[in-house]
Amino acid sequence: MEKNLSALGFMSGTSGDGVDTSIISSNGKDTINIKYNRFDPYPTSLSNKIHRVKESISKMQDLLKYSSEIDKLELEITDFHTDIAIKATKEVDYDLIGFHGHTIYHNTEEKISKQIGLGANLSKLTNKDVVYNFRQNDIKNGGEGAPLSPIYHLALIKSLFNENKVKIPISILNIGGIANITEIEKDFKITSRDIGPGNCLIDKWIRKNSDKFFDENGTLADKGKTDKFIFDQYLDNYYYSKVNYKRSLDTNDFDISFAKGLSLENGTTTITDLTSELLSKKIGINDIYICGGGRKNKYLINSLKKKINNELHLIDDLNIDGDYIESQAFAFLAIRSYLGLPISFPSTTNCKKPSIGGTVIKNLD
Repeated sequence: MEKNLSALGFMSGTSGDGVDTSIISSNGKDTINIKYNRFDPYPTSLSNKIHRVKESISKMQDLLKYSSEIDKLELEITDFHTDIAIKATKEVDYDLIGFHGHTIYHNTEEKISKQIGLGANLSKLTNKDVVYNFRQNDIKNGGEGAPLSPIYHLALIKSLFNENKVKIPISILNIGGIANITEIEKDFKITSRDIGPGNCLIDKWIRKNSDKFFDENGTLADKGKTDKFIFDQYLDNYYYSKVNYKRSLDTNDFDISFAKGLSLENGTTTITDLTSELLSKKIGINDIYICGGGRKNKYLINSLKKKINNELHLIDDLNIDGDYIESQAFAFLAIRSYLGLPISFPSTTNCKKPSIGGTVIKNLD
């Protein structure tokens, strides 16, 4: 019988609002036991720094230009994750940490994906083995560095299928800052890709035009009206743009300038309807289970439902908390990396061959 490892996984998503933490045990293949989930919000000052640094970086050269600010932020983010990992140890024991860090720049054309977070520091301060730097090996093998969660989606669905809780084929739609989909077919083959903006356009609009960080439950979108002219014009431009043909996307691929001049409510409605429209065109034909923060935006989900024929469900309907799929995924990816198993595949990131990812730092204390 294969031994299970226990790993803590972190996810600091594009919203920059805090850190999701999960602990799972797994053999890295087809056994999953979810032991712990927790969310820790960033202090407002740290969240603002994250957005300020990320928004200042629009090209690779900016990583050098703003290196001093990036280095300071990297230390601060690492310390924040360290405190969470130490607290978690007091509640649930675990063998290793999957440390994604925070993405500040992702550009598939330049073959770069930059996450900040000091794995060696985290290992030393927690006395744990740490796996980080998950995307670089995939990029070296011709991949786009994302999405990386599909292999966890597959393992999760396999375990649910074995318990007769789901039917195959099926798709997992993750609506984070960027939306990505994993399609799982009857033979358990998987394909995945980013399919458009998730929350990023909505969140950018809300942050710029109000004192809030996101449209909670889609309340603002529900109060406004879609500007048909701007809606149609944006779609015409988008479908002929390079972004529409990318397999892997970054929040910097999208901006909100097209909505300038609209009221807070009308802008939110227009952007939310545009988001659902873009997702609806690339969602496939399988029944779908939705995870990620965007599933809580009732207006977005209802708008999407009107545009597709698929059965839409929340992954929470399966007694799985949809807020923590990504943090669980990076715990699972850490286990696979530790065991020398691939974490990305030609059908998920377009890499040339299955790629073992993640730099493993062994704690020697």
